Amino acid sequence: MSKIEKVFRALANKRQTALIPFLVGGDPDLETSAALVGKMAQWGADLIEIGVPYSDPIADGPTIQKAAQRALRRGVNLAKILKWAEELPGIPIPLILMSYFNPIFCYGLRKFAQDCQRIGIAGVIIPDLPPEEAGAWVKEARAAGVDTIFLTSPTTTEERIKKISRLSRGFIYHVSLTGVTGSRAQLAPHIGAVVEKIKKQSQKPVAVGFGISTPQQAHEIRAFADGVIVGSALIKIIEEKKGTENSFQGLANFLQPFSTILHSVNY
Repeated sequence: MSKIEKVFRALANKRQTALIPFLVGGDPDLETSAALVGKMAQWGADLIEIGVPYSDPIADGPTIQKAAQRALRRGVNLAKILKWAEELPGIPIPLILMSYFNPIFCYGLRKFAQDCQRIGIAGVIIPDLPPEEAGAWVKEARAAGVDTIFLTSPTTTEERIKKISRLSRGFIYHVSLTGVTGSRAQLAPHIGAVVEKIKKQSQKPVAVGFGISTPQQAHEIRAFADGVIVGSALIKIIEEKKGTENSFQGLANFLQPFSTILHSVNY
């Protein structure tokens, strides 16, 4: 059982839901990102997703795109993120890297998988790698013991869900809406029914992301999902506070209500 699977198993045994914050590595700088990763574990995160900045992030909305551009201007890339992750002080929860495929391909699939294993990266999300084209990467990732987390969307067919379930390790990432990332005032309609459809085809945990910005939304999602991913709303706070101590307090104030809701017993 992988580190990620152990987290979901432990939470399920306590009838709790995983809190998975997302940040862009290197925004506003790598030193602040390192401090934030450590703090997020203290603030109640169960897993942390770290985005590798990329110049053409097709799945990301304006907030995450701007964060990636800020990191890129500082010279942050996949190799620097891996070196940064290697130097992090002991983080007690699993780390997941989110990277588009081109940087991984240029780095080398086997080298990337082996470096993730050596560094302690528990899982990888590659949003622009469809399962039909993922065979070479999945082979290297599994050989290295690194989970690959595939994505579903509201339009994913049952047949494709089955394929994604076979390939995914750790959990399945359900994109709650069509379009790009970003905070939304309301959840997409019928999201619960879509997640239930996924669960009928798969035994894997399902975490929901895209558009989640309030504890109330997290409360609604925990009724049918195993995890909640929060990204753009967090990154807005980092952007507004410029990575200062005020941003740390603002992020703590933002995340802790999510943790309280998701870690209360779900009957």
